[in-house]
Amino acid sequence: MSETTFEVRVPTNLLDYGFNQKQVEQHVTEWIVLSLFTEGRISSGKAAQLLNITRIKFLALLRKRGIAYIDYSPEELAEEFEAVQTLRKQGFSISQPVIDAVLQQAGEK
Repeated sequence: MSETTFEVRVPTNLLDYGFNQKQVEQHVTEWIVLSLFTEGRISSGKAAQLLNITRIKFLALLRKRGIAYIDYSPEELAEEFEAVQTLRKQGFSISQPVIDAVLQQAGEK
C-alpha cells in the first residue's frame, strides 16, 4: 500500500502518556478509518485492508472501541425480531446465544 506523509501537530504533553511518533501515526490512521466506517463511507473489509489487519481483527477492534458493527434503528430491529419469530414458527432453529448477542448489541439486555 502506498503512503503519503503529512505533518501533524500534536500537543507535546501527549508524550507524557507514553505516545511516540509511530503510535500517534497508528492512532490517527485508526481514527480516520473508524470514522470512515462509522460514516458508512467504507465497508468493514475495506477498513481492515486500510489498517492492514484481517476483517475478524477489525470486528474485534470495533468491539474494543465500543463501536456497533450493526446499527439498527428501532424499526429495523423490530423487523429483524419479527423475521426471527417467523423463522422459528417455520421450524428453523436459532440459538439463544445468537439472540442474546443481538439483544446485547441493541442494548436490550
